[in-house]
Amino acid sequence: MKEGSGIRDQGSVSGPWPILSPFFWRKGGRLAGPGIVLLAALIAVAPQLVRGNSCGHDFDVHLVSWLDCANAWKHGLPYPHWTPSANYGAGEPRFVFYPPLTWMAGAALGLLFPWGFAPIALTFLILAGTGLATRALALEACDDAVATLAGCVSIFSGFTLFTAYERSAFPEFMGGVCLPLVLKYALHDRNPTAGWRRRAFDGSTVPLTLALACAWLSNAPLGVIASYLLAAVAALMAVLHKSWAPVARAAVAAALGMGAIAAYLLPAALERAWVDIRMAYSDPGYNFENNWAFARHADPALALHDAVLRQASIIGITMIAVALAAMAVCWRRGTLTAQRWNGSRRWWMVLAAIPAVVLVLLFPVSRPIWHLLPEWRFLQYPWRWLEAVEAPMAIFFAAAAWPARRRWQWAVAGGCAAAFAAAMAYTNTAFFTVCNPEDTVASTLADYGSATGFEGMFEYEPPDSNLELIPMGLPAACLVTNPETKLGQLDDDDNLVWNTGQGSCVATFGAVSDPRSDPEHMRIRAEIPRGGYLVLRLLRYPAWRLRVNGQTLAGDRAAARIEREDGLIAFPVQAGPLTVTADWTTTPDVTASRWISVLSALLLVMLFTAERRWRQPSTT
Repeated sequence: MKEGSGIRDQGSVSGPWPILSPFFWRKGGRLAGPGIVLLAALIAVAPQLVRGNSCGHDFDVHLVSWLDCANAWKHGLPYPHWTPSANYGAGEPRFVFYPPLTWMAGAALGLLFPWGFAPIALTFLILAGTGLATRALALEACDDAVATLAGCVSIFSGFTLFTAYERSAFPEFMGGVCLPLVLKYALHDRNPTAGWRRRAFDGSTVPLTLALACAWLSNAPLGVIASYLLAAVAALMAVLHKSWAPVARAAVAAALGMGAIAAYLLPAALERAWVDIRMAYSDPGYNFENNWAFARHADPALALHDAVLRQASIIGITMIAVALAAMAVCWRRGTLTAQRWNGSRRWWMVLAAIPAVVLVLLFPVSRPIWHLLPEWRFLQYPWRWLEAVEAPMAIFFAAAAWPARRRWQWAVAGGCAAAFAAAMAYTNTAFFTVCNPEDTVASTLADYGSATGFEGMFEYEPPDSNLELIPMGLPAACLVTNPETKLGQLDDDDNLVWNTGQGSCVATFGAVSDPRSDPEHMRIRAEIPRGGYLVLRLLRYPAWRLRVNGQTLAGDRAAARIEREDGLIAFPVQAGPLTVTADWTTTPDVTASRWISVLSALLLVMLFTAERRWRQPSTT
């Protein structure tokens, strides 16, 4: 093996930083690579440290979720289900369906730091995780210098910065952390000559399980991508190695991973019928048929959508072109045929297949796949598959760019640093999104404190309802004579607003407590002046247990509920004293899912113990 080739050799250290010895390599050499990756992540977040938050497409939605989660924690709810500030105080079951990892992380950071710094801190952590995870994957076949460069490249790749700054899609952003780890442990083959059990369960299954669970707990589309990526990699590895071991490992990891997160995943799957989840993919902007690379649409309403689509398309084609070009260079340099252990060549082959397959998935030629495979419609954008390209592209680029001769390595390191600086300059100009006055963290905090509420998400509205009919300023309860009475009127800014002068409510009542002040509970005590229908400022959902004067509206009494078009809870009342309580309940599917998670966690511990015994290569 040539000195400084970049292909990992046991005990070798290449790259410019051996000059830093004896401190780094004699005293703390293992920290040099991770330290450089962390520095790269800090540089990548520098525009936000200087200019403040980048208010990308999803920034305000995530910030409000963090605030609702933090508020629930303050009231003793470790895992909230209801976001009370959505739909201008009527709430929605967002936390039932939206994976919890990033909204809990954002809430935790908001409690530890000023809220204006929390999004920046989360961005840094995910960027750092992206670089470290890619580096960990690269270390399977490359030396520390190449792996560290690959980690830095993944941080400054176009799609990573686009997701962080232009979109502020924190959950999707986690793909840079989870997918390289899925690949790392799915590609392990530590005991190639051992029996299938030792080969499959060589210490990789438990971390693979956790990586897959991390993807699902971050973002549902990311979970779909991670699952199909794992299945495809396992199948290809089985063919290349002529062994069922990769498939066995992937199957066990998938089963235990889904089981471990069943407390979230099972209710989210079973309770879809309680909301209009189709809105997540049926809206023209979210339909994958309208998001092929470089697609253009005549509908003026999709003009902004097409501009973002063009950005993503250019980024995607550029990333794949870089990956394919780097593969060609690596092939000529012998990188793809170098052997660290038996099967290393196959490791590179699997990694090389990913950009090529994703290229096909970006265009309409892949339409049959999108219609055939379950859950792909929830990916919404074909270019989301670029999350799977980040790590392979970074590794191939680093392996191709890193020179064999030491005297050129400093030049390459300097050139890459200059390229990273240029990427940040471009990001600061093209991707950084200056917050509108109403979208700043300070403005959002002020609105949250005033209990004004915020817009909801249409995929979480009750079936056959319309969230656009819920006005701002509703009281906790409104007495109407007609159960179909529409509440609110358009103001001069075309906002639907309710006020007492509109006469839509015969009487209004405040709440002793409501989900904004007492999450997942509502209490109303009132004297009803006349019979009619009481409309609560609470979006209907089957998990709410409603009691009227101590009597639960269940069984036949549940039929008394009125299904209003705006989705609010309504029911008939008689004149006289009235006590209404609404409490969030633990439904049977939630109870079952929690037991499944506990059982899966126990099995995972047992597997961890077993793998520690089996991980040593067989001596026979």
